[in-house]
Amino acid sequence: MYWLKRLRYFSGLILPLVLFFVLLLTGIAGYMFIESYSFFDALYMTVITVGTVGYMEVHPLSDAGRVFTVVIILINIGAFTFFVTYLTRYLLDGEFIRTYKQMKMDNAIQQLRNHVIVCGFGRNGTESAQVLSQNGIPFVVLEEKNELPDDLPFDVPFFMKGDATKDETLKEAGIEHARAIIITMPIDADNLFTVLTARQLSSHVTIISRASQDSSVSKLKIAGANNVIMPDKIGGAQMATLVLNPDVQEMISLMATRNNDHFQLCEMTATKNTALADANLWAQTGCTLLAVKNGNEYILNPSPSHYINAGERLILMGSKEQIEHAAKMI
Repeated sequence: MYWLKRLRYFSGLILPLVLFFVLLLTGIAGYMFIESYSFFDALYMTVITVGTVGYMEVHPLSDAGRVFTVVIILINIGAFTFFVTYLTRYLLDGEFIRTYKQMKMDNAIQQLRNHVIVCGFGRNGTESAQVLSQNGIPFVVLEEKNELPDDLPFDVPFFMKGDATKDETLKEAGIEHARAIIITMPIDADNLFTVLTARQLSSHVTIISRASQDSSVSKLKIAGANNVIMPDKIGGAQMATLVLNPDVQEMISLMATRNNDHFQLCEMTATKNTALADANLWAQTGCTLLAVKNGNEYILNPSPSHYINAGERLILMGSKEQIEHAAKMI
């Protein structure tokens, strides 16, 4: 499997190499049949004929042998011209450089740990990748049809072309070591197959999938998706909210996408049982507890009387330093 992957990089050289070996084998078979040469004599005669080095014949050739030699030389002239042209184009058109860069990138992807795989690089995939880039999270973009646009406002460190529904493609993207996979392809059936494949290959990876139809949401969750997002529905709700509370909606969007040392939204797991009033997070650390998640239930803006249980998920807002301080307390 390893060598098959490596052969893929040099697929552009396969045709001229195949033609060369076909010519070589044809010459060997011809001399063995026409002149009754041994294999090694036929190989030697073919090589000096194809190479046009002009050494003496192994044995005097018959008329049929001479005709066959002329044919081999003529074919070799055309094959040599084709091979040189093909090789020159391979080197000068940048195919060799692109192949070398892709090999280096694939090797680097195999070394990634705790990264995110973004499947599909349309509008939703591009937005997801940009947020990951802004927050310093390593990611791999996996796209089957399109190349990366030249005018992206952010860097894409790792890019692969391939079919995300296939096991081999996701393995090459490092699915076994990824923290999450974001599936943004426009066709729900492709997303469903990708969710099934990703969940089969990794039981721990967080799978976030796009859905276009309401009927696809339950299917994607049954297949193994942790979260299913319908961009059109969310976009419509956000536009309506901008009419009612424009500043609130813009602030929420900013909070969700822009993390830095001065402001972060962070989630963590409580490590001990404590009353929120006793923890007094805001006074002690300066960060704000926005919500508590217990199972599938969210408690928004919990009151001071709320009791935090170990294992509950806490959603905090504050600076990096404030959140690190809070993590030591709860």
